[in-house]
Amino acid sequence: MRATRVLVTAATLMGLTAVTACGSDDSGDDSGGGSANAAAEESGQFPVTIEHALGTTVVESAPERVATVNWANDEVPLALGVVPVGMAKANFGDDDGDGILPWTKERLDELDAETPVLFDETDGIDFEAVADTSPDVILAAYSGLTEDDYATLSEIAPVVAYPETAWGTAWRDTITLNSTAMGMAEEGEQLIADLERQIEETVADYPELEGRSAMFMTHVDPGDVSEIGFYTAHDTRSQFFEDLGLTVPGSIAELSAGTDQFALRQSAERIDVFDDVDIITGYGDEEGELLQTLMDDPLVSKIPAIGRGSAYLLPGSTPLATAANPTPLSLSWVLEDYVKALAEAAGKVE
Repeated sequence: MRATRVLVTAATLMGLTAVTACGSDDSGDDSGGGSANAAAEESGQFPVTIEHALGTTVVESAPERVATVNWANDEVPLALGVVPVGMAKANFGDDDGDGILPWTKERLDELDAETPVLFDETDGIDFEAVADTSPDVILAAYSGLTEDDYATLSEIAPVVAYPETAWGTAWRDTITLNSTAMGMAEEGEQLIADLERQIEETVADYPELEGRSAMFMTHVDPGDVSEIGFYTAHDTRSQFFEDLGLTVPGSIAELSAGTDQFALRQSAERIDVFDDVDIITGYGDEEGELLQTLMDDPLVSKIPAIGRGSAYLLPGSTPLATAANPTPLSLSWVLEDYVKALAEAAGKVE
C-alpha cells in the first residue's frame, strides 16, 4: 500500500464522538455536530495540513458542514456517523434510480437521516450545487479532479484531493485522508482495522484463492472483442486482489510499469501476454452472454483463464458490480459474495 502523505500540524489526536449530522442552520441549531466539533477544537488537532497531488490543503478548524464530490467519498463520513450536507449522485449500480447505492441508503436509515443534497455529476462537477450547500470542507480523496476542478472547488472550501494518481487512491488511503480532514483520524484508523479484520475472516474460508493471480477487465463491447481493456496495478480494483490473498500477474505489473493510467487496452492479436493470469473478473451482463462471447472468440478464448472458464464477470451495472471497487461501506455489503465467486473461478485452475 502506498503511504498517504498526511501532515497533522497539531497535538496528539483524540477520539471523537460520531455524529448523525454535520452542520448548523442560521437558527443556531447545530444538528448534533456541535459537541464533536468542540472536542476536535479542544484537542488541538487543528489546523490540519494535507498534501496531495494537486497541492496542499489546510483545514483551519473542525468542519461542521462536510460535502463530498466524485465516487464514494461520502462513505467515509457516513461510516463514521457524519451525514454530508451534499454528495455525488450515484450514476452506476443504482438499481432503483434514486441516486443512492443500497449500502448508502442502509447507512442513512441507521443514522435516521434524510438524504443529503445529491450533486449530479453526469456532465462534470456541479460547482454551483456544491457551493449552495455552504461546506466547510470538500472531500475528494478518491477522485479524478482536474487542476481546474480543484481550483474552482477551492474557492468554495478547502478540498482534499487524491494523493498521487487520479482514480487510484486505495480504500485505506481514502479513509485516512478524508477522516483526517474531518478531525476523525483515530476513528478512521479503527474503521480500517475493522474492515481488515472482516476481510481476513472472510478470506480464511477460501484457501483456494491464496497465491492465485487475478486480472480485472474493463467494460467490454460484446460486438467488438478485437481489444480487451483491463485495469492496471494502479487501480483500486486490482489492488483489492492483494487484500484477498491474490496476486497481480507479472503481465499486468509489466504493462502498468510504464504508465500512471488506471486502465489500458490490449489487442486480441497479442492476447498471449495474459497467459500468466489464473483468474479473470470484470463487468459482464446478468444473462452471462458476454462471457460466452469471449469463450467463443477464436483469439480471446486463447487466454487460459477464459478458455478453461476460470472467469467471473460481475452481473451488469448492478450494485454487486459497483462494489468490486472497494469502498468503506460497500466492502462489507459485497465481500462474501465476491470472494465466493472468485474462489469458484479459482477452483477451475488446473
